[in-house]
Amino acid sequence: MRRTPARQAGARPEAAYGIEFDGRELPALPGQSIAAVLWAQNILAWRTTRSGGRPRGAFCGIGVCFDCLATVNGRPNQRTCLLPAQPGDTVTTQEGHGRADLVV
Repeated sequence: MRRTPARQAGARPEAAYGIEFDGRELPALPGQSIAAVLWAQNILAWRTTRSGGRPRGAFCGIGVCFDCLATVNGRPNQRTCLLPAQPGDTVTTQEGHGRADLVV
């Protein structure tokens, strides 16, 4: 018998639903953050830095470092480690400051 935290707690997770990441459908469970959904699919980077285009993903996991920013449902600069995934969310990799459409 395999021991898991869910089994130990007697948890019964609700059914999975889908979110979209860069055009790819990913399964999500109720209560998962968007970062957790991406991690579960072995996606470790979903942002590039303004200077140099270096990949970034979740680092601190508590919303302090801002490395986990992504564009969610058309809104740039969303902290995916704090944002619960919702059915039908559309998440896209964010390049730089997430405002490529604006003249700066």
